[in-house]
Amino acid sequence: MRLLLVLAFSLVSAAAGFAQTSDFVKVAGGIEYKLIGTYDLARLDRILGAELDEFMASSTMPTEFRGKFPKARNAVKLYRVKYPSVVPEWNNRPVVASGLVAVPEGGGKTLPIVSYQHGTVFDRSYVPSNPENSMETRIMIARFAAQGYAVIGADYFGRGESDLPDSYLVKSSTQQATFDMLQASRAVLAALGHEPGKLFVSGWSQGGWATMAFLQKLEAVGVKVTAAAAASAPVDVYVTVTRWMNNPQPVDAAYLPGVLAIQLQAHENYHGLPGLAESAIRPEYLKAARDLYAGRIDYTAFFKLTPPKLADFLKPEFRATANVGEGGYWRVLEGNQAYRWRAVTPLRTYYGGKDEVTPIGIGMLPELAQGVMGGAPTKALDAGPIADHRAVYVHAVLDQKPWFDGLLAE
Repeated sequence: MRLLLVLAFSLVSAAAGFAQTSDFVKVAGGIEYKLIGTYDLARLDRILGAELDEFMASSTMPTEFRGKFPKARNAVKLYRVKYPSVVPEWNNRPVVASGLVAVPEGGGKTLPIVSYQHGTVFDRSYVPSNPENSMETRIMIARFAAQGYAVIGADYFGRGESDLPDSYLVKSSTQQATFDMLQASRAVLAALGHEPGKLFVSGWSQGGWATMAFLQKLEAVGVKVTAAAAASAPVDVYVTVTRWMNNPQPVDAAYLPGVLAIQLQAHENYHGLPGLAESAIRPEYLKAARDLYAGRIDYTAFFKLTPPKLADFLKPEFRATANVGEGGYWRVLEGNQAYRWRAVTPLRTYYGGKDEVTPIGIGMLPELAQGVMGGAPTKALDAGPIADHRAVYVHAVLDQKPWFDGLLAE
């Protein structure tokens, strides 16, 4: 039961009055947006009250953050966005992707933007464009949009409105989806009568990695980012996966087999590595892995069909290939690192002593790398010796707001 709570990003049913209230409105460049609802002040306060308590019920720090968030100042309008993009790994094949734009009511003409990159989900509907199914997104809305920021979030390819296979931890597609979502969001904000202010980027777990990959692309094309924050981010995917497989620890999450099931198949699809999943997963679990990735079964069913320990889920001969990085899969993972460039954006990363997904050392890598290279000011912040994956996230969200606020005035 605790595992299911850990994985559930949708812990609260749809609130009364939250409904789609308009048709899609078209703006330039094939971008469309649709009002899907409004969070009033009472709902926003409930998100950071009773709903946060429910979200943290299975955490190692269930009451640590109770009462630490301020009351909401702005009601928030929620817009689902559809926008054109391309899949770089497939010769820039055109696709339609989706995401969320959350706009504070009465927030002024110019709005600072927080682009939030969501964490791992096993269902295509647990994404920003469906905030009722994404507690992590609701937390960002209640923390930032309710205090005057515009909050945006891409669903990634294969999630939300997209009909593609899941692009889980596929770097170029993640960069493309998030970059094009930013452009679409600016167009939507303009259509709603707002001008974009300073840009901030933030993410958790998979989304922390996505935030770093996104930041790398933004800096490469010269888009100014005021600050970046990444919580529990597996910035070195090769090292993270190898640690999961070959150096397991008692704290490790029981859902890591599910993570590898979708990750292997994402790379199989996007990087043209046929047979990768079959070469890695023990044959008695391959069908369950295929069904989970295809959406034919949910995570609960997958968990019942597979072992909780990653070593029991994978073939030993495949695990051994990680030792010297043999094969296309490991070359892809090496290319998926998201911290080894000389950054210009101030950055904070967050880690915790009981994080069941991202090891402490991984969370500290960006600070080490930027210090060696003379890059942007980077701090790795400890959420506490007993902080698990969720506690690291909430600690990070609590910390980021005053930091971002201080940078607005500069």
